Formats: sequence, C-alpha cells, structure tokens
Amino acid sequence: MRNEPALWPSPSWHLTKFPPDNPVLYFAPEVLQATARRFIDGFEGLVTYAVKANDDESVLTNLAGAGVSAFDVASPLEMQKVRRVSPNAILHYHNPVRSDAEIAEAVGHGIASWSIDCLRELEKLADVPRSGTEIAVRLRLPVAGAAYDFGEKFGADPEQAVMLLQQACAMGFEPSLTFHPGTQCEEPEAWAVYIREAADVARRAGVSLRRLNVGGGFAAHRSGGVPNLEAVFARIWSETLRAFGDAPPALVCEPGRAMVAEAFTLAVRVKAVRNESIFLNDGIYGALMELRDIGVPDRISVIRKTGAPVGGAQCAKVVYGPTCDSLDRLPDVVALPEQISEGDFVLIRAMGAYSSSLSTRFNGYGLQEMVTVAGL
Repeated sequence: MRNEPALWPSPSWHLTKFPPDNPVLYFAPEVLQATARRFIDGFEGLVTYAVKANDDESVLTNLAGAGVSAFDVASPLEMQKVRRVSPNAILHYHNPVRSDAEIAEAVGHGIASWSIDCLRELEKLADVPRSGTEIAVRLRLPVAGAAYDFGEKFGADPEQAVMLLQQACAMGFEPSLTFHPGTQCEEPEAWAVYIREAADVARRAGVSLRRLNVGGGFAAHRSGGVPNLEAVFARIWSETLRAFGDAPPALVCEPGRAMVAEAFTLAVRVKAVRNESIFLNDGIYGALMELRDIGVPDRISVIRKTGAPVGGAQCAKVVYGPTCDSLDRLPDVVALPEQISEGDFVLIRAMGAYSSSLSTRFNGYGLQEMVTVAGL
C-alpha cells in the first residue's frame, strides 16, 4: 500500500486523470479526524482505536493527531506499528489468548491493560509488572443486535467472570471488565444489557472496578440511515450511572470499523460484463473479503473513465472477482446501472475498515494503491 500526498480533490477527479487498472483506496484524512473528534467529544470516557480495523501508518498518525491517545492492539506487530507513530501511546492488549513469547514482548511495550477470559490466560500473566496494570475480564452474554456475535470465540460467562475478577485482585492487579456487543451493532440496548450484568458481576465479586470497557461494535454507515452514535454514547453513560450508582467506573471504548470506515472509498474497475454478471479487478480475496460475511452495502456508484456518472435503471448483477476461483464472488446480487460497461469504475463508500488488512495476494491480485484526497 502506498500513500500519496493530499493533492487530489476527489476520487473521481483522480480516476479521470490517472485511470488505474488496479483497485484504489481513496483516503480522506479530514474525514478520519472528524470521526475521531466525534468519538472523543461524544463518549464519556477514554477512546481507544482498535488497530486491527486498519493499521496503515497514515491512519494511526492522523488518529494520534486528532487526539486519540490509546490504542487496542492484538499482536506484537500492532504494538510496534503504534509505537513508531506514537511512542507514548497507551496500549491495551485485549486479545485474550497469548503465547509466552507474545507476553514477553508486550511487557517491553508497557501494556496498560490486559484482557483475559479464563484462568489459564490469567496465570500466564503471573510475571507481568503489577504497578498500575489492569486486568480486564472479558464478559460474554447472549445479546442480539449485531451483524455477528463475538461471544462465540471469546469471553467468560458471568459466574466465571466473578471468579476471575477475584483472582486478578488476589494477584495484585487492578480489576476491570470488558465486553464486545458484536460488530455493526446499532441497538443501544445491547450495551445496556451488558452494563447491567457487569455491575452485578462486580457486586458479586466484591470488587470495585477500576474501569469498564464497553468494547467496539459501533456501527459504520454502510446502507440506510447514518448510525446514531450519540444515542449509543448517551445510553452507555446513563445506564452506567443507573447500574453503578454514585461511584461508576471510568469508561473505555475501542471503536475500529466505526472510526475508520467512512474515511475511505474503494474504486474497482469492471473487467468484463457478461449478461447478468460482471467481473471486477478485486474480489473476496482482496478488499471485498469482508462483504462475504456482513453483506454488500448500498452506497455504490459507477462512473465512466471520463468521470461521467453511469445512471439509468438498476438491475441485479452477480459480481465476480478477478481470480480463477469460482468461489470468488459476492454472496448477494448487487444493484448496478443497466448500462454498466467494461472499463467503468465502481466506487464503494465506507470501505476503510478491514479492506486492506484482510486482503490476500491470491493469484497475484488483492494489492490496492492508496491515494490521499481532500474529500470523498
């Protein structure tokens, strides 16, 4: 991935002047910084960025410049990337399964918070320095409202969470709770259910939580209306006061997708049109990989190489990627202009999250260029 100077006014302007044959991710730093400020100003607590969503150096630099001082990292490589752009950043290591080698490297990066979801993972941290170090027990509940559930892989049930909090305190760590309501969650009640259960778990454990991390899961604008993040922020704060009373724990959130998605537009080119199907120069082994799991957004436009919009009636098209694998297709048909032609560009909004981090290089495809623009 390559970062261009911020010289180009828009994706369509750049595409007409320098028509690429490979996929391009158009990055608008001002959009990213505005989103960061929306979280910082609206959320009643510490905002951390989940690096897994997009670990590009320009993204991390712009977030740090916008005032994001803490980052949720899942591996030593992500720690290294954050430290290069923000040496004094606060790091939360909230991947709850780690090897001894990963723990040793993480200690060298000065991790402020470690999440765990079972006794064995807590025991692995026996040699971690205690001073100011937080253990965040990851809680899981059967809560609906997200595109898919994160509790299937990680998390402790309430009874187990009680025991883990008590054990973390006994080992001399600062006790905290964390949870994740699931990706693309727009329902404030999902956070409310978790917060109420977290308060009950803390009471049963007999501990005073240092912090409550309400996770990520905040929805990005993929289709339909713009997600009401402020309503979620307000419900999180009001439910925390209601559940914990006059001495609530400090709050933390860790947005990934909702922080970075809107700052990028993906441009892909039509390689072929065959009746009810089209072939693009990228697919599910590249920047479109995540669409296989969470569906195709409707924020799609098509332009000619001259920049002229392709309008007219919409029709359902099967969309294939460029590889020789027949599985390389989007799971659902996509509404595209009937007059779409070979050489046209398809622009997909809000593609900053996971589009580059999940891309493979299968069959020699999947490499995206990154171009910085003033606006999208």
